Amino acid sequence: MNIIIDDLSTNAVAKLLQEHLDDMYATSPAESVHALDINKLKAPEITFFSAWQEQCLLGCVAIKQLSDHHGEIKSMRTTSKARNKAVATKLLEHVIAIAKQRNYRRLSLETGVQDFFLPARKLYEKFNFEYCEPFSDYTQATSRCLFSWN
Repeated sequence: MNIIIDDLSTNAVAKLLQEHLDDMYATSPAESVHALDINKLKAPEITFFSAWQEQCLLGCVAIKQLSDHHGEIKSMRTTSKARNKAVATKLLEHVIAIAKQRNYRRLSLETGVQDFFLPARKLYEKFNFEYCEPFSDYTQATSRCLFSWN
């Protein structure tokens, strides 16, 4: 598997991100959907990564710089064919390594509380992420499940 910095220009990545957004709106209240569309993922404070095996997209993840010492995981998603094959684990390991290279002292994320998000929550817990209070622009009213790693 090869994880690269991605410019978000391929159809495969666009399709995966649209699937991600569609699932977020199908499983969460609209005010609790914080997934970014492809244009917002191109912001200068965001680095977007995609994982490939040969010409096959396996998944994606982004890291958003919130401050000099705090990053946020965004848009972590695996393709349906890549599920249960440790792709999400490798993407999370990659983004944690990037956070360490950038000297982040904190790496945070927001995810859902519904059963749909249980595999993601278990993965974050496995990597010692802990539940936390709202950070950045999140509020208790609109954020369901927040994690932070120090």
